[in-house]
Amino acid sequence: MLDWDDPLGNLGNKKANEKQINSLSESYALSGVLNKTRHNNGDNSANKFTSDAVDNSVDNLIKTTAKVDTDSTRISSQAMLSLAEEQDNIERSIDPVKASDKRVINGLADVNQLAPFKYPWAWEYFLNANKNHWTPLDINMAQDVHDYQHTLTENEKHVYENVLAYLTTSDILAMRNIGLAVMEKMTAPELQIYQARQVYEEALHTWTYQHCIETIGLDQSEIYNRYRVVPEINAKIQLANRRLNSVMRNDIDLTNPAELNNFVMAYAFFAGIFEGCWFYNGFTPIFSLQRRGLMKGTSEQLQYIMRDEVMHASFGIRVVKQIMLENEVQLDPIAIREMWDESEAVEIGYANYLLGKNPILGYSADDHIEQFRFIANRRARQLGFEEPFPGAENRSPWLDEQANMRKEKNFFETRVTEYQTGGALSWD
Repeated sequence: MLDWDDPLGNLGNKKANEKQINSLSESYALSGVLNKTRHNNGDNSANKFTSDAVDNSVDNLIKTTAKVDTDSTRISSQAMLSLAEEQDNIERSIDPVKASDKRVINGLADVNQLAPFKYPWAWEYFLNANKNHWTPLDINMAQDVHDYQHTLTENEKHVYENVLAYLTTSDILAMRNIGLAVMEKMTAPELQIYQARQVYEEALHTWTYQHCIETIGLDQSEIYNRYRVVPEINAKIQLANRRLNSVMRNDIDLTNPAELNNFVMAYAFFAGIFEGCWFYNGFTPIFSLQRRGLMKGTSEQLQYIMRDEVMHASFGIRVVKQIMLENEVQLDPIAIREMWDESEAVEIGYANYLLGKNPILGYSADDHIEQFRFIANRRARQLGFEEPFPGAENRSPWLDEQANMRKEKNFFETRVTEYQTGGALSWD
């Protein structure tokens, strides 16, 4: 270990010892003169004592210097070995990165070098996401304030408030999952760059819900705490936490088959169900109000969020399939079936709380549950899994239009913010 008070280490000690030997040698020569004088005076005992002391000191220092020589030789050998290893690393580091060297996970290529691309589709996701930029301040919410205060029924207010209560917590959970569980484990930078954008978008969505809650004048503390005190909302969050928390660690060894399998299952749940079903279908109750001319500002906010979430789910599903392909992962069909069943159970509870006793015109709990099953079948096909709910009906055929359509807007009512890529998205 380097001594910062003596950076020369043993070399400095050796020079000090040599200097001390020279000094003692001079003392020895001087002692000879003194001893000769004492001998002439008859003081033989003093002569013997002085000579012996000097001889012993010189002998000890010579032995110490020899040890220092040995230690210095050993340290020099270690230093040469370290230099050789460093030179070998430098020679290897100048080899150009090839696209074939890259992998989604467990790759050995330089994660700081973007090109050449192995996954150009990931870069396209990033470019398209930047075309979709917007903020909640772009949308006029004045009519929503009037609708909430003067037009919505108590049942409709119940639906509106609880949809926001679920979404506020869910998007923060999504942001943390991408940032902590997924992004850092990717070893191709083109994947990480889109996921960095995804983290930003989840934060933007959280801002949007907060903007709606604040603009309408709802009790923020009460709305945000509903996910903790309403069992049907809490059940969805707790299921997500249970399935995702195990991969929110930075010490996961994805070369371990069991850890890799668990990671792929968690990512499939996140992309296919959490974002692909719960978010996608979760906006539907408010869109049903929009179809009757109510809460149009909030619905427009959710349209923009939905388009982001469609891209998030699509990207995640593609990454899951690529990991399975590159690492020959075979997921347990029983575990996959259990994932769908658990997700359906909590969605049924949520739908019944939201709409079971409080149906709204044109949308019921049964519609919500059946639409979840229909979307789940779509996500399963995209993942390459067996459909979990064969024969499920598309109760809301207008839902896909919320993310697909290009809207013409009245310049005096809202800013012109146009999604350039929404119409090109493929749902299957």
